[in-house]
Amino acid sequence: MSSQSTAHKSSRIALTIAALGVVFGDIGTSPLYALKETFNPKYGIALTEMSVLGGLSSVLWALMLVVSLKYVVLVMRADNHGEGGTMSLLALVLESIKDHPKWKPYLIVLGVFGTSLFFGDAVITPAMTVLSALEGLAVVQHSFTPYIMPIAVGIIIGIFALQRKGTSKVGAIFGPITILWFLVLSISGIHGIIQNPTVVKALNPIYAIHFLTAHGLASFLILGAVVLAVTGVESLYGDMGHFGKSPIRTAWFALVFPSLVLNYFGQGAIILQDPSTISNPFYNLFPDWALYPIIALATCAAVIASQACIAGTYSLTKQAVQLGFLPRLKVVQTSASEIGQIYLPGVTALMMIVVVLIVISFKTSTALAFAYGIAVTGGMLITSTLTFFVIYYGWKLPLWLCVAATSVFLTIDIALFSACVIKVFHGGWLPLLIASISLTLMLTWRRGREVLFNRLRSSSVPLDVLLPSLFISPPHRVPGTAVFLTATPEATPHALLHNLNHNKVLHERVVFLTVDVTNSPWIDMKDACDVEDMGNNCFRVIIHFGFMNQPDITQALTACEAKGLSFKMMETSFFLSREKIVPVATMDSGMPMWREHIFATMARNAGTAVDHFNIPTNRVIELGTQVEI
Repeated sequence: MSSQSTAHKSSRIALTIAALGVVFGDIGTSPLYALKETFNPKYGIALTEMSVLGGLSSVLWALMLVVSLKYVVLVMRADNHGEGGTMSLLALVLESIKDHPKWKPYLIVLGVFGTSLFFGDAVITPAMTVLSALEGLAVVQHSFTPYIMPIAVGIIIGIFALQRKGTSKVGAIFGPITILWFLVLSISGIHGIIQNPTVVKALNPIYAIHFLTAHGLASFLILGAVVLAVTGVESLYGDMGHFGKSPIRTAWFALVFPSLVLNYFGQGAIILQDPSTISNPFYNLFPDWALYPIIALATCAAVIASQACIAGTYSLTKQAVQLGFLPRLKVVQTSASEIGQIYLPGVTALMMIVVVLIVISFKTSTALAFAYGIAVTGGMLITSTLTFFVIYYGWKLPLWLCVAATSVFLTIDIALFSACVIKVFHGGWLPLLIASISLTLMLTWRRGREVLFNRLRSSSVPLDVLLPSLFISPPHRVPGTAVFLTATPEATPHALLHNLNHNKVLHERVVFLTVDVTNSPWIDMKDACDVEDMGNNCFRVIIHFGFMNQPDITQALTACEAKGLSFKMMETSFFLSREKIVPVATMDSGMPMWREHIFATMARNAGTAVDHFNIPTNRVIELGTQVEI
């Protein structure tokens, strides 16, 4: 075997182990609560052999159809230059339907709502996983019950407090701990199966069909509990860009999927042996002497699941900012070598407050289970819908094939989502409320930016008109380069007009700079810069970034040298316009008054372009302007 192939194999193994510690944290902790809620006595279904086998079969085939077939095999093929997740999929969809603009506004709303549902899921996951892990203390000693919720709050505060330190060092041990966790799931499951091998009958899907059809309304409601076995499924797709398809697929089929099935079947076996173990079938799989170590390991797994969810929120928020759905936020790079290692202070504080309030309000994982499924199934339904537009408009596959490929999964998604919607008044309102707030903010910001740019464009002189007239009787020109940032490359920047009006001078070289974020995740720096000579030593420059790139204007301007335009930073001044948004009730404002106020508030609290684009602070001149919308 060549050294190159050996290195490739070692790299793939390392990526597979790393993927275990990030991608599968959420779905890997589902055995803590999924089967307990599937057989919850509130559904009124007796724990007979037929019903237990039916519940196990339902969970097995949910994992098989939803995770293995839909996501791991099919959806992961719909990658945006290797990247996955709702925002990447939305960008891919918008690129696919560029010749069919009628679909654009509807699909944007759908994609943004999918992202909003992820945010709803992201604040429930830490609460659910940490609570369910600590509930093993009540199995050891019932007197521990009152302390579970306070301990959970302390752990969650600790998780969020550590975010500012970065996760690179802690992340190195996530993979091995997760491997240990899945091995424990397998061993404990096998131990349970040996006690009652009858459970292997659940491999037959007939048991699942009977279980989900023989109990009337209860069967339909149970679908909402079966969903708990596939929570975290969107992470397989969302984290594809970090690890690649092959390591994620290898980890799933080689370790995660078998471990989950074995553990669920083991839990089912002891339920058949002793129905009283339904109170907590996961921890009842273990002997008394092993409970404390298993609780500790489960808590570590819950922390890893929470950490992965928080990191996913950071990544998705950053993509939303880049694609223009959220205002600029403060981003702290916690690693010099890993661009994905970021920390968002504002997002962290908000998430911590919401998660702590959820734990205090719901107190137990059983109470929280009602709220957990809607966000997951809603995201699954949106992913299936968006995927149709990619394979039909983007891949140009026959319509009948596209309908056939997606209708089966859409049917499953609709059934699961409908079962969860019924629980909206019992906790399901929580993720929907969070998603609705997120959706409103993101759509308001995007629409507000469109209104703002239209106002600036309509009140500004076209640049192609201004420059020829300006140089008929040119102003005094001073040494150096002036870079005017503008979001509308065809319009004259207000900062230029203010500078001419107040300072009466123009630099010897003038650059009109526009940043364009594309629907592709990554843009190579050597291809990032377009330069247009406008005469009289004036240039229009457009810098292209992918929505996963870290915007860095200083670095990007070096790429202009290959286009004949070089920069010396100590001789370059950056002129920025800071707009003060003033909501005005007019008929043609483009937004209701309440949305104008929301947009104005978001604009006031947005991060600065200086920090976001990494512009040298000692070379920046900001000029303010008031804009009515």
